[in-house]
Amino acid sequence: MQLYYHTYNEAGTDEAGRGCLAGPVTAAAVILPKDFKNDLLTDSKQLTERQRLFLKPIIEKEAICYAVAHVFPAEIDEINILRASILAMHKALGQLFKKPEFIAVDGDRFVKFSDIPHACVVKGDAKIQTIAAASVLAKTYRDAYMEQIDEEFPMYQWKKNKGYPTIAHRKAIENYGITPYHRKTFQLLPSQLKLEF
Repeated sequence: MQLYYHTYNEAGTDEAGRGCLAGPVTAAAVILPKDFKNDLLTDSKQLTERQRLFLKPIIEKEAICYAVAHVFPAEIDEINILRASILAMHKALGQLFKKPEFIAVDGDRFVKFSDIPHACVVKGDAKIQTIAAASVLAKTYRDAYMEQIDEEFPMYQWKKNKGYPTIAHRKAIENYGITPYHRKTFQLLPSQLKLEF
């Protein structure tokens, strides 16, 4: 799909890892130059890992500014995943060295950030370049984090599943229990199996 281009000093923001059983929810915020164009750039979920890793340094080099922020499992459990996703976006937006005039948000839920106007765009990561760029950074930074903690707990196969609820991940939870990286408020196992915390 051809993305349309922003016309102001716009920050796009998106998150990755919302549906995972383990690891942080990670958000990025990106302001791109008005003349930025990349035909490969789209929703990170539509790209291969190789394409995302190819785009990451291009976005980082050409962006006016960008920032990435994690919200970790203890806080996700405390405030819930929707609030944690919005908090991660707010943290990323707050780290931008240039204040945006407008924020384009992927999805349909957001809480006003500072005094900056915003718009929620469903499937915005496939429609708006700034959101697409944020989706690529959020996904690649989160994946790198999951690969790093995989070295600590290789039995959960986070290098492969990135914390998502795959059969292998759930089997490892059943066999080994949970780690400090797991989200305790999520259904970590099917309801017929019970976990002891």
